[in-house]
Amino acid sequence: MVAARRIVAVVALAVACASALTGCSEAGWIGDTGSKEGAPGAKKTDPAPAPRSAVRLIGDGSTADTGPQPRRPRPQRLEPGRKPPQFVVFSWDGAGEDGQRLFSHFRKVARANNATMTYFLSGVYMLPEEKRELYLPPRHAPGSSDIGFNDIQGIKDTVAQLRGAWLEGNEIGTHFNGHFCGSGGGVGEWSVEEWKSEIDQAKAFLKSWKTNTGAREGVPLPFDYDKELIGARTPCLEGQQNFMRAARDLGFRYDTSGVGSQVWPRKTEGLWDIPMQLVPVPGRAFETLTMDYNFYVNQSGARAGAPAMHRHWGDQFRDGLLHGFERAYRGNRAPLIIGNHFESWNGGAYMRAVEQTIERVCTRSEVRCVSFRQLVDWLDAQDPEVLDRLRTLKVGQAPAKGWGAFLADGPAPAPKGVPGAPAAGR
Repeated sequence: MVAARRIVAVVALAVACASALTGCSEAGWIGDTGSKEGAPGAKKTDPAPAPRSAVRLIGDGSTADTGPQPRRPRPQRLEPGRKPPQFVVFSWDGAGEDGQRLFSHFRKVARANNATMTYFLSGVYMLPEEKRELYLPPRHAPGSSDIGFNDIQGIKDTVAQLRGAWLEGNEIGTHFNGHFCGSGGGVGEWSVEEWKSEIDQAKAFLKSWKTNTGAREGVPLPFDYDKELIGARTPCLEGQQNFMRAARDLGFRYDTSGVGSQVWPRKTEGLWDIPMQLVPVPGRAFETLTMDYNFYVNQSGARAGAPAMHRHWGDQFRDGLLHGFERAYRGNRAPLIIGNHFESWNGGAYMRAVEQTIERVCTRSEVRCVSFRQLVDWLDAQDPEVLDRLRTLKVGQAPAKGWGAFLADGPAPAPKGVPGAPAAGR
């Protein structure tokens, strides 16, 4: 993660624009499938403007409560007989800006294709190497980590990307801190209380980046991380059970650390359980997870492979994702969940594949490329009976008599307090 040299990401403060809040909150943004664009509203070709000033600085001023997130759409209940949108969630494990500059690159890709995403930040990327002993990992010595800490310039660059991403409507989640996997103190062995400690520290490192870098005059992140942080993906998809128990106690709303199929999600332990999904590996007789690392393992054993194979492997990853997309889009419309890393494995084959997938699916009719937060907002706004009905559809299975008949009954009245849900009788 830590690069020897980094270019400073320049982020200017601009006048807050009220239309940034209203232009992308049109009724039906997530509920209406009649639009031919991936996300109606303001175009995402330019970065969102920053607020003129913080509403409320938090702690040392590393973060601030600036009010509602710009460009966060308003969920709507499905109308009777309407086909659900095809949701696609692109997410990034261990998000941070380093010398590859992939964070800033994929922000541009998202804006150009009407997409928002979820960035799972690793907390140690907000902690300078010289202050690594501030991290007290469960079952490991202080300052231990299986991934690198950062340098001050790298932290500043990451802060700039986090700020811009949030202002553009993206979500900032967590990938925790030290990324400990396997036996001997890995996250799969952690207790509920140890998970809570890890989460508290991940929050603390982001909320004190100014103190830890000495950048007292830096522009704060424009969100309250205690409110922003509602979901996560665990390292190596391990330790989910105890993490979910800790997350429920801390007010999280979802987890995406499981392994599953392309079916509609349900709640477990009070959280939306939205697993990584299995999709076909083109030309092979098995399926694997919708993540760059899993294709990397199956293609070259998680080692640098022959350069002559790079294009083929990238195309295979892209086509596997597209196959999964098409069978959901033409079938049960279950959300497609895609997870990746900012990496350059096999010559950048997987990053090229993800970019091509974004370009091919996010502007399709009835498709919504959203963050996990936006997806769970939509799920929470739906009639539970409609969601139960959607869960009866198997992988790739479209309703036998069409969506109009399958979802013909009117939804139950929206419970009070559901965000964006229409009033009863509407």
